Amino acid sequence: MTATAATPAKADPAAASGGGDDASHDQARDRATLSRGFVAAAGWGAAERRFLAGDASDRSYDRLTRPGESAVLMDAPPGKGDDPAAFLAIADHLLSLGLSAPRCLAHDLSHGFLLLEDLGDGVYARLIAADPGLEQPLYAAATGVLAHMQAHPAPDGLPDLSASDWADAACFAPAFYAAAATGVAPDAAALRDELGALLARHADGPRVLILRDYHAENLLWLPDRAGLASVGLLDFQLAQMGQPGYDLVSLLQDARRDVPLTTEAAMIRHFTDMTGAEEAAFAGAYAVLGAQRALRILGIFARLCTHGAKPQYLRLIPRVWGQLQRNLARPGMEGLARVCAAILPEPTPAVLARIETTCPTPK
Repeated sequence: MTATAATPAKADPAAASGGGDDASHDQARDRATLSRGFVAAAGWGAAERRFLAGDASDRSYDRLTRPGESAVLMDAPPGKGDDPAAFLAIADHLLSLGLSAPRCLAHDLSHGFLLLEDLGDGVYARLIAADPGLEQPLYAAATGVLAHMQAHPAPDGLPDLSASDWADAACFAPAFYAAAATGVAPDAAALRDELGALLARHADGPRVLILRDYHAENLLWLPDRAGLASVGLLDFQLAQMGQPGYDLVSLLQDARRDVPLTTEAAMIRHFTDMTGAEEAAFAGAYAVLGAQRALRILGIFARLCTHGAKPQYLRLIPRVWGQLQRNLARPGMEGLARVCAAILPEPTPAVLARIETTCPTPK
């Protein structure tokens, strides 16, 4: 869950053949009926209901309120890549570590509905925007959660990708971003090879649990809870095995907000102090993981526009591009920097405008 405003629904390919709008409306009505039935069966049928958030996926969230209490309804349509059962499994693991994942109040896994504990509205990004003085303590707490989580064994059976797999994921940048910007998808072989070698050399050590979307819009401040439980955790259903620096990169090189370089440096030191990681080796891994993540996000944001009718993600691309360039400027990254310069255009206003022209009209 990313606590943002509603986003347009994906374009319906069936609309091209006629009747697509009717099919979409029928599906929406059917889903609404299922949702009401689930809420009523959970004992919350009389609760006031209002939209809470949507995100880059097909999930959406409503807040249910009744006298003295509230809950959050997660609607994750089956077959869309988000598995509510995976959410519950990771939530149980995090709760067992004394961390604050939402507790499940009721579920219908076959239809993709969860009724969850409401952790409130203390979204990191909003709190820090209102009071910048909160940034250091909130980020220190979030960094502490990562160190604590990584100090414990991960649940069994999670995906564990190779360095080559991680490099493949970064090829979203040429496949979607460069293709949309130039009209032609460049050959990604050199990028895949260069990044795969860097990952194998610097960031392919012992795996830990990573939550993957660990950033300021997926973290909640819970000041009434003690210690690390003061950090509320959301949007972790795609958790997998990965490298210790990955979630820290997600937190400190945030695609949605500018994190001051002083804060980034302080949190890296905080993390290495807590985990005992050797600073120079960690810095190399952090840069490689940062480059991989930025490349993947460039492609994802372009695809959300060109395939998902969500042009609002284009405005985030310049920030991600800047993060990519900072990572590529690190010693040892020269080869990858040359490859990226050769195949990826800078996201100038003209380039972003060209990508937006390929965005389908929301249905």
